[in-house]
Amino acid sequence: MRFKELDTVVLTHDVPEHSLKEGDLGAIVHLHADRETVEVEFVTAEGRTIAVLTLRQEDIRSIADREILHVRDYSVALG
Repeated sequence: MRFKELDTVVLTHDVPEHSLKEGDLGAIVHLHADRETVEVEFVTAEGRTIAVLTLRQEDIRSIADREILHVRDYSVALG
């Protein structure tokens, strides 16, 4: 397993049921014993939790050195 708890990771695909998009950032909050799955928390800029998802290693990736961060509106999804 290449990730550790509290790593910031990038989502590699959209998760429409939670209004998450490829490229959204999350934090690993738990590593499962199977070494294949992790719990990732996604939050708004103000710290409101959007979702905590169980994801496979291929669903996330590390942030690359030459990437720039971007923000997007999530208020529609919050209702």
